[in-house]
Amino acid sequence: MLHAWLQQLPTQLGAEPDSLRPASADASFRRYFRIDTAHGTRVVMDAPPDREPLDAFLDVAERLRRAGVKAPDVLARDQDHGFLLLSDLGELNFYAALRQDPAPGDAAIHGWYLGSLQALAAVQRANASGLPAYDASRLIEELQLFLEWYIARHCGYSLDDTEREQLAGIGELLARRAAAQPQVLVHRDFHSPNLMLPVDDDPRPGVLDFQDAVRGPIAYDLASLLMDARTTWDEPQQLDWGIRYWELARREGLPVPADIADFHADWEWIGLQRNLRILGVFARLNLRDGKPGYLAHMPRVEGYVRQVAGHYDVFRPLLRLLDRLAEHAA
Repeated sequence: MLHAWLQQLPTQLGAEPDSLRPASADASFRRYFRIDTAHGTRVVMDAPPDREPLDAFLDVAERLRRAGVKAPDVLARDQDHGFLLLSDLGELNFYAALRQDPAPGDAAIHGWYLGSLQALAAVQRANASGLPAYDASRLIEELQLFLEWYIARHCGYSLDDTEREQLAGIGELLARRAAAQPQVLVHRDFHSPNLMLPVDDDPRPGVLDFQDAVRGPIAYDLASLLMDARTTWDEPQQLDWGIRYWELARREGLPVPADIADFHADWEWIGLQRNLRILGVFARLNLRDGKPGYLAHMPRVEGYVRQVAGHYDVFRPLLRLLDRLAEHAA
């Protein structure tokens, strides 16, 4: 069906169907291909309509482009079959570039991330009205992934009543603080696999995989970037980029707290919620979906959880639970 669609595209697009080759896949049911055209390479998205409807992607892409974000242009579409022809934002994302041989130097990496902070500010200026609410109830619900898939299935551990009550209390604290933050458009996966290296003089990266955007806490996407599930950044580096973002946001009138200490706690607390959820997601991808590659990232995510939990006395029960889980696994 995809080849048939490509064959009937308008001739002015200059698509060459025989050049179609895999570009990437992700944790969802979407697949991506690269294709040659008379005007350079383009990207083809194949999103099964019963699994990954295109409405959200098209809506959020338009919101982001209007805000000045480098999101792909939609050049042709067949929504009934889930096909899109998109502009190509480049072949190398931050994650792949960081693992090149030879690896990029510190100055280059710093430049990429300064550009990503500019891109994040643009994402947050986008219109978030009408997007799903990333509210306290949803944030609490997401932590069920941690309980069911990470603790119970991945670790094979049964919580007692006290542990379950303590985790529920922590979930409510995290959700309440998140709900109290100013609400903006949240990408939800603003991290190295979804940021494409700049291909021109504009230092900002291209931004992909935004179809799950919501209206939620302003610190969420920064936490995604600084505590990246696939790329380890130590705490001093997190602080450096976090403070630089806060300064940029203040200059651009984004609704961040006036006190950097308050904002630091905001991104750490929402980062803790995110990383607990990710542990559950990675466990589910392995156990349910047969994608064991995500297990390699779990120690990094566990490290971020321990980092934040160690900063605040209220999270001590979580640290003790993580120790018991480690002992149980041994």
